[in-house]
Amino acid sequence: MVITDIQQVCVHGVGNKLSGEPNTYSKTPFKIASYQINNLLLKYFTASFKSEEFYNLYHDSSLQLNEVYAYVHDIFANPDNLFAQSINIAKHLFEQTSHPKIKAGEFYVVYFKDCLIENEKVDAVGLFKSENREAFLKVFLENGNYHINGEEGININKLDKGCIIFNTTPDEGYLVALVDNPQKGSETQYWKDDFLNVRQRRDNYHQTQNLLTLCKNFVVEKLPTEFEANRADQADMLNKSVKFFKDNETFVMDEFTGEVMQNPEVIEAFNKYKHQFAEEHDMEIADEFDVSAAAVKKQQRVFKSVIKLDKNFHIYVHGNREYIERGYDEETGMYYYKVFFKEEA
Repeated sequence: MVITDIQQVCVHGVGNKLSGEPNTYSKTPFKIASYQINNLLLKYFTASFKSEEFYNLYHDSSLQLNEVYAYVHDIFANPDNLFAQSINIAKHLFEQTSHPKIKAGEFYVVYFKDCLIENEKVDAVGLFKSENREAFLKVFLENGNYHINGEEGININKLDKGCIIFNTTPDEGYLVALVDNPQKGSETQYWKDDFLNVRQRRDNYHQTQNLLTLCKNFVVEKLPTEFEANRADQADMLNKSVKFFKDNETFVMDEFTGEVMQNPEVIEAFNKYKHQFAEEHDMEIADEFDVSAAAVKKQQRVFKSVIKLDKNFHIYVHGNREYIERGYDEETGMYYYKVFFKEEA
């Protein structure tokens, strides 16, 4: 994703509907006064978009009923409508700020020209909201002395909420990149779910992420209850799952289950769990797809192959399940693990 050209910026203030804080609208688009301000804005708007995970705007009944889709569709048809539609989008955002913990802030609607995304050059509309202020020191020289003032401002390295909607695949809800750095609490999904109403794009990243999530849940939820698997067994299967995705450019379901699970009864239980998981989460799980290395890298962070023993020890299992044994000591009434190794690192 390469974005270098800001064509137009509109800035409005969005309040909190429940708290009685109104919106405030600019009378005209913002005029970028200098090359320096342009570069600072470009960094603020784009630097936080690092993931290869993309979304589509969505609506259960009809895509045309998604408010953001309708407004952005009109902007792409006629970019001169950006300012008028920026007010409509700000009003829509205001209607979604119905939780008392949602912070008021500045709302930016930006038109980007000639963005490069997935080897295609297209225009894009960016929607951004700044909610948090940070204190900083302003040091300046005046009359031969240095002076220090304390001020508050926006950290251009920390985008609170943002999305960039690229003018491609409009029939699928456009291609949407998303940033959402929420606070803890039930109000945190308003940007993604209530305001934008997006769902993950169904691509190789999506398929890889879903399959790894499915594997993790199966190992954690089903292996211990149906096959009396201990933590070492669970850690071993998690490691094998990640290794399979790292070693193969293409995922094939039968190859995966045969190599990772091996036991026919475990494979049968996994296939049954897979169908239940897909129905509960309203998703399609393909039997074959190209592996997304970026999705594997991201999901690997939550595949923690760690055996926690009371509050005394943690055992990190990276492979070679046969080198760790679990037992029970009748004399002490405690369980134990026996670990085999050749040398200490």
